Amino acid sequence: MEAILSRHSVRDFKGVEISSDTLEKLVHAGMSAPSAMHSSPWHFVVVTDRKRLDGVAEVHPYAAMSLQASAGILVCGEPDREALREFFDQNCAAAAENILIAACDLGLGAVWVGLYPNKTHIENFTKYFNLPKNIVPFTWIPIGYPKTSAKADNRFNPSKVHYNIW
Repeated sequence: MEAILSRHSVRDFKGVEISSDTLEKLVHAGMSAPSAMHSSPWHFVVVTDRKRLDGVAEVHPYAAMSLQASAGILVCGEPDREALREFFDQNCAAAAENILIAACDLGLGAVWVGLYPNKTHIENFTKYFNLPKNIVPFTWIPIGYPKTSAKADNRFNPSKVHYNIW
């Protein structure tokens, strides 16, 4: 519960290298997410190349934090692999959230940068990362060690909880 409740979006990073072992743990967390009919339709592009990270800021107007990030993970989906294609976005979202929580648990900061369903973002990332036609970029997650410590907001709102019926 601690990682879930303390997770928050981090956009300021120290620029300290993240070990390949730690990055593998993040991808492992993503692959541990639930998926409709256990389809596991995701693919992950792990980015550590400085030029590639910097270039992301040029292809997405809200990804400037990639300039400071030590790494990034592009969460992609393969909708044709899905038995229930309409759940592609939910499955990728579950994988992305697992990565964000795992990053917090490992002392890292990360932020969700939305791509899907914005056609321009999808086209830009498909081209920039040379993705095959059957792969859809879902979200970009810049990752790094946070420059400052911050406390997550308490987002629990009991007025939004309903029991048994609205």
